[in-house]
Amino acid sequence: MDSFALIIFGITGNLAQIKLIPVLYDMEEKGLLPDGVIIVGIARREMTGRQLQNYVSEVLRLENIHHKHPIKEDVFKKLCERFKYLSGEIQDEKLYARLTSEISHKNRIYYLATYPELYHYIFENLQKHKLNFQNSGWVRLMIEKPIGHDLKSARELNNLLLKYFSEDQIYRLDHYLGKETIQNILTFRFSNDIFEPLINKDYIDHIQITASEDFGIGRRGGYYDQVGALRDVGQNHQLQMLSFATMDAPSEFSNEAVTAQRIKILRSLQPLLQKTIFGQYEGYRKEENVDPNSNIDTFYALKTFINSNRFQDVPVYIRAGKKLKQYVTEISIVFKNPVNRLLKHLDWGEEPNVLIYRIQPNEGIVLKILTKKPGHEVKLQPEYMQYCYRIDPHSHYIPDPYERLLIDTIRGDQTFFNDAEEVEAQWAFIDPLAKRRGKPHLYKPDSWGPKEADELIEDDGRKWLEPSMDFCRI
Repeated sequence: MDSFALIIFGITGNLAQIKLIPVLYDMEEKGLLPDGVIIVGIARREMTGRQLQNYVSEVLRLENIHHKHPIKEDVFKKLCERFKYLSGEIQDEKLYARLTSEISHKNRIYYLATYPELYHYIFENLQKHKLNFQNSGWVRLMIEKPIGHDLKSARELNNLLLKYFSEDQIYRLDHYLGKETIQNILTFRFSNDIFEPLINKDYIDHIQITASEDFGIGRRGGYYDQVGALRDVGQNHQLQMLSFATMDAPSEFSNEAVTAQRIKILRSLQPLLQKTIFGQYEGYRKEENVDPNSNIDTFYALKTFINSNRFQDVPVYIRAGKKLKQYVTEISIVFKNPVNRLLKHLDWGEEPNVLIYRIQPNEGIVLKILTKKPGHEVKLQPEYMQYCYRIDPHSHYIPDPYERLLIDTIRGDQTFFNDAEEVEAQWAFIDPLAKRRGKPHLYKPDSWGPKEADELIEDDGRKWLEPSMDFCRI
């Protein structure tokens, strides 16, 4: 792997503290950072080299649910030797002159862990100093969601990006695309010949996607009260989950082929304005930095269809929210029951088979089936055929999504990143739904959301599945 310089704009921000710095430690410990790699942190705060080292140490020892392993002194020291720090205002051209003198690497990654409102200052100054030019090496840009706040702003941002970088330099990061189980869906579906022939309207009754959190917005009130649940996780994470679970087989395993199939799904989705429910948990308006009269959504549920022959008339139900009963994210493919199913007159006899992609917490791919209970009588019970990682999620065995996506960026592999067309297709579906949001339905914390969300699916003679914790336990 070639050496490179990683330049992080916003090294003292929340994203760098929670994600980037811990992931860089992991990569150092695993030997994934080549010799000669330097990490240049940029922020407004004045810091000496010693203060920077103390800052990195504090960050690594913060309570972090994603990184709970001990910090080894030798690894920490080696990582700190890679760091450089530049203080200054993002708008100040002198900052970029200093940056030019600090890095001699031809290969560079710019990571924007800062506000989108500052992007154009960064791009203009990088260009003035020819820091975005690819001469004898490569230059890549990593940016986080959200890519805009609607279709119009997403197009404007994509146009801004393309003014300074080519599409093959831009890595739009949705960390869900770096999750092991999301990526495993492609292998499960297209490297096996058992289930893929069943993923169509002839065998599938409906699809459910749930992303529930059992906690509130924390200190994100200033951000969340401008965005809401649908734009925060629906526009990106959940639509990506749906595209992976339903896309056609790509012609080859390449960025172009895989992304083309994801885009085809996204463009085929039907926004059903009367089949979208918005909710808000009781007490939300008293949260820090939240408008006391806020009508922002902390929950949503919607119904849609994939406009294709393969999934004709197969409904898709999607829900997500905060302060719900469980912390769980999963995709459930619910199969039809044949008319002549044997033993359907018994208890559990009408229970459908369900293929579950569990993204978190107990990650795995499982099939819910019916089996006979041991004994002299024929009695049925649901059980799970399961593939599980069965390891501590805080170990190094499963790479953190940010680690995986940073490695992909170093390698120049954009397969699990979003391109401009994909982002815009997501917003084209979400915009009409977001615009009709009115006063949300209130729901109690530790519930599954407002009753109107239950009615959405029950009106079709179906019900939301209760996510099970009975499989893939450590």
